[in-house]
Amino acid sequence: MEMKQSNILIVDDNPGVLSAGKLFLKRHFAEVDTTRDPTEIPQLLRGKRYDVILLDMNFGRNNKNTGQEGFQWLEKILEIDPSAVVVLITAYGDVELAVRAIKNGATDFVLKPWDNDKLLATLHSALKLRSSQDEADQLKSKQVGRNIADARDMPEIIFRSQAMEQVFDTVQRVAGTDANVLLLGENGTGKDLVAQAIHAQSDRAQENFVKVDLGALTESLFESELFGHIKGAFTDAREDRPGRFEAADGGTIFLDEIGNLSLGQQAKLLTVLQNRTVTRVGSNRVRPVNVRVIAATNQNLYEAVNNRHFRQDLLYRINTIEINLPPLRERTDDIEPLAMRFLKQFAQKYDRPATGLSAALMKELLRYPWPGNVRELQHAVERAVIMSKGEKLQPEDFFFRQPGADEQSGDFPTMNLDEMEKQLIMKALQKYHGNITEAAQELGLTRASLYRRLEKYNL
Repeated sequence: MEMKQSNILIVDDNPGVLSAGKLFLKRHFAEVDTTRDPTEIPQLLRGKRYDVILLDMNFGRNNKNTGQEGFQWLEKILEIDPSAVVVLITAYGDVELAVRAIKNGATDFVLKPWDNDKLLATLHSALKLRSSQDEADQLKSKQVGRNIADARDMPEIIFRSQAMEQVFDTVQRVAGTDANVLLLGENGTGKDLVAQAIHAQSDRAQENFVKVDLGALTESLFESELFGHIKGAFTDAREDRPGRFEAADGGTIFLDEIGNLSLGQQAKLLTVLQNRTVTRVGSNRVRPVNVRVIAATNQNLYEAVNNRHFRQDLLYRINTIEINLPPLRERTDDIEPLAMRFLKQFAQKYDRPATGLSAALMKELLRYPWPGNVRELQHAVERAVIMSKGEKLQPEDFFFRQPGADEQSGDFPTMNLDEMEKQLIMKALQKYHGNITEAAQELGLTRASLYRRLEKYNL
């Protein structure tokens, strides 16, 4: 936020201080408002949003310079505008008073008579804080907009199997609590949808649900993306920026692919979860955050703990409640209703005649092991709906990959480059049991590149 485009309110019962302050600061601020009477503060704040407020701590002759009235007006200002940036001024440089002022919500503390350069530097820092808070509010507003859209467009979670009945029985029991939840399951089993279902049934449902794909974050972006940064913290940090934890404040943060974090990243995340505070990169200011944590992984974290690839204390922090999502091959009762749901969705989307599944096809769908789980089924039905010419989908409308066949021969059932790349990715994921980092290394890709391809092929 540029000082020349900002406004400031000065509140002091000394007319000389107001005159000197206005004379100096009008060269640096777009607007400078003043008042000798602090009782005018509520009316002024209701009429205008001030970027920074310079507030005297002592009013009246009988106040004995305790600063008490200043604290009372500080509390009133923050009650009217919780995001207000207030710099307190006093003629007495008491350290305890300064500490108390900061704890009570003041941004900074200056002595009078002030040094103009120091005052300007203090106000500049205060404006940076205001700008940062505004950006955090905007980020949360945008996130809320996405949440509403996601809630409206989110596909219904369809199941009839007993295994999924047990999953959602657990979801209903834990949703209303603030307990951290760890979702375990293979890729494509719907961990993100279950996380959204927990949030939607919680007391935090009206706040943000912020998803973070940890597997796609590089070491250099990890802290900045999760915890935010200040201007100048690194080469491309051109302005202050809040992180995902701040955006999720009051709501839920979904940490997907948590098993792919390095030990160093795990330590930083653990500190945040223990202290419930974040510190932006390049800053010393600690910011409290109130979030519920839902984490997910396709890896065996207990085995990773035994192999010293995952911190045991972090595991205990995130797994207050564990929910295991069964693979599709273990919930075959769900295949038909899921396939019909996808058929209707894509027949309408692509204006195709398909309305049902043939008996022969259902046998194939139930026999196939679905290594990519629900996500693979969705992609397969979409392709079949596009390619089919009849009202009922047939086995020949589907491409069923035979597990193990091309691993032994090294051949591919097609010469289509996209399909070959998809097959290679699926083989690498199977080889490393869904470990994104190891699969990416095998394929010669970065994790981010592999994630883009997984999204491209709906894997």
